[in-house]
Amino acid sequence: MSDGTAVAGPDGALRCPWALSTPDYVTYHDEEWGRPVHGDDALFERLSLEAFQSGLSWITILRRREGFRAAFAGFEIAKVATFTDADKDRLLADAGIIRNRAKVEATMANARALAEWTPGDLDDLIWSHAPDPAARPAPKTLADVPAVTPESTVLSKALKKRGLRFVGPTTAYALMQACGLVDDHLQACVARSAA
Repeated sequence: MSDGTAVAGPDGALRCPWALSTPDYVTYHDEEWGRPVHGDDALFERLSLEAFQSGLSWITILRRREGFRAAFAGFEIAKVATFTDADKDRLLADAGIIRNRAKVEATMANARALAEWTPGDLDDLIWSHAPDPAARPAPKTLADVPAVTPESTVLSKALKKRGLRFVGPTTAYALMQACGLVDDHLQACVARSAA
């Protein structure tokens, strides 16, 4: 059992302890998590997946990501914004995704709201809430990593004010972590310098 500090993986490199439970996590941790993501569609995908993850383990979402991409037209905002009740029924019957009615409806509603935004607005809005990295010391243990921050609370409010759903402060912070607005790789983690 880890004490929350970085742990050596099979290759001997130190990583955040959560990354070592499955090979899927190692790849995600090393190659994606904490690296900057830009573009409205890419951020819509991450925001949607973080919302679907709420109350579940991230590995559940990660292993269904390709299913989500297929079901939600690659998370292209313009396409998802045109989804109908028939699409909702199709999604709720799709075993390749998480079939949660509230989350499916929120994703469709969010796409409709975002389709009304000026291109680049979602990227600009999200990234405008990135904290100054110099003001954030590198976490040494998992206990140093928050679930919510003042910035994620403000981002959540800004997204809700613009009509988005399932974007609470915890979801907003998970988005910030996943998309590189913050670097929560532990200080000794091999991926910290790569992020």
